[in-house]
Amino acid sequence: MKKLMTAVAAASLTLSAAAHDIVPGEPQQQPILLQGGTIYTVTDGIKQDTDLLMVDGKISAIGKDLATPVGAQVIDVTGKHLYPGVIAMDTTLGLKEIEAVRATEDADEAGAITPEVSGHVAYNPDSEVIPTIRYNGISHAQIVPQGDLITGRSSVLQLDGWTYEDAAERLDVGVHVNWPRVGINNSWWERRSPEDQRKANTEARKNLERAFIQAKAYYDAKQAGELNGTDLRWEAMLGLFDGSSTLFVHADDQRQIQEAMDLTKEFGFDWVLMGARDAWRMADELAAADVRVVFGAPFGLPTRHDEAFDQAFSTPAALAQAGVDFAISYPGYWDVRNLPFAAGNAVAYGLDKDAALRAITLTPAKFMGVADSVGSLEVGKQGTVVVSAGDLMDPVGQRVELLFIEGRRVDLNNRHLQLYNKYKQKP
Repeated sequence: MKKLMTAVAAASLTLSAAAHDIVPGEPQQQPILLQGGTIYTVTDGIKQDTDLLMVDGKISAIGKDLATPVGAQVIDVTGKHLYPGVIAMDTTLGLKEIEAVRATEDADEAGAITPEVSGHVAYNPDSEVIPTIRYNGISHAQIVPQGDLITGRSSVLQLDGWTYEDAAERLDVGVHVNWPRVGINNSWWERRSPEDQRKANTEARKNLERAFIQAKAYYDAKQAGELNGTDLRWEAMLGLFDGSSTLFVHADDQRQIQEAMDLTKEFGFDWVLMGARDAWRMADELAAADVRVVFGAPFGLPTRHDEAFDQAFSTPAALAQAGVDFAISYPGYWDVRNLPFAAGNAVAYGLDKDAALRAITLTPAKFMGVADSVGSLEVGKQGTVVVSAGDLMDPVGQRVELLFIEGRRVDLNNRHLQLYNKYKQKP
């Protein structure tokens, strides 16, 4: 009994340590007029000394000297910068808290093929990490389950809500696949022989193809009304075959990417390439095939000894120059906060600044099917707005002062800010 009580107490302390006490914002109660700011619309250029009006959670007007509605809250944002909320792709926000504490991690599912898993089910809206991410202007995130081969389905959530239902922007956006390795790992920690590695790679590829074939057979049988039971795995993949769901393929090596292009073309999937560290090597080919790319190594080290030190930094510019439709991501959880700065760093290495902002706002929204509501500042879209005293993508000048999600003001207090305010008082 004593051991049981100790375990319960330890679990309670762990869970309490992984929960913040910041109350989600209330739904917008009155019109909010942001006056005199510089508005980065993403779709209609940059508008200086312009007002933005939010009513009932949506942007109702953008223009100069807008009339103030009765009962409106007026906020002077003269000299400030207004952006759409940043959208982070390929994250495990709310699924991980403290890596050294197993009880706070719920990102991985057992098994190699688990498409029925939904990332939002395990999402913890009280994670201490989430407010620190919002503080850098990130309003939405793609929550991606982790695993072996077919890992499950991701969802797009607002980063302010009591539950995942409150936060849901779009659930079960698409199925995620970790493409099997194609090369030999020569790292010191790899214990398998080259031959064993080749066998494992081949087996993984066969398992992946077999899963797609079985899922397609299940889809065909269901369409024909000939199913003799329900398989949750293949149910979760039905949308891949009727075009209602997206396949997100995580692949970095050029050979992996080529294999993925061939297989997705064979099945006719609507798909997005994730990670894509080697995308610069085949940018023209990706552009010609209309492959959408989420570049997930914006601060990465060179992959090969003969690559330039700045290869990761300059890849977004190379993709843009080739005409690839791409977004920028910063995979992970706590370090996702650096996503705006990753986009800014890409600007320093040749990417157009407007393209960099689009790569972390509207393009992610398009890739995940939510561009009709978020990703740009347009009349009729969500009142999801970031107000910063400096350039949002500048790690030195950026200072986010306000964040609205669907017109509700989000509390920007967070654990890091609390610690900063505490220790700056230390003699």
